Amino acid sequence: MRLTTKGRYAVTAMLDLALHGNEGPVSLADISGRQDISLSYLEQLFARLRRQNLVVSVRGPGGGYRLSRGGDQVFISEVVDAVNESLDTTRCKNQGDCQKGEKCLTHHLWSDLSEQIHSFLSEISLADLMKKREIQVVAERQNRQKENRDSQAINTERLSDQTPA
Repeated sequence: MRLTTKGRYAVTAMLDLALHGNEGPVSLADISGRQDISLSYLEQLFARLRRQNLVVSVRGPGGGYRLSRGGDQVFISEVVDAVNESLDTTRCKNQGDCQKGEKCLTHHLWSDLSEQIHSFLSEISLADLMKKREIQVVAERQNRQKENRDSQAINTERLSDQTPA
């Protein structure tokens, strides 16, 4: 089983959105800056998340995205499923044709593992993750780093404005 970048980034972006959603709509540029995920990649992921009604877009100045429901009602398995991420641990994509068109000896073992992983992720909400101290520590660090980058950019702009022509 391999959770690809698509699934990992979708969960990371949704957790970021949940952590910052109380401040109003969150822009993808802000998520991109904090999580170091390409803005164009986030746009693709959020198009899928929006189609699955996990997020709502807010247009206009100060627009961005917000969760479509409370973080306690958005489960990690939904996020992974929304971006068409497979949690399948079988070699045959659970088709049962893993050994010359027939099920292999361990097909049911790997199929059961896939179900266990999905079930595990179905029990974890964004709110559950937000409560974890280690996640709060990382989020605080990312916020400080983003504030420092933003402050440096503003100072650079001010210096360039003061340069004689």
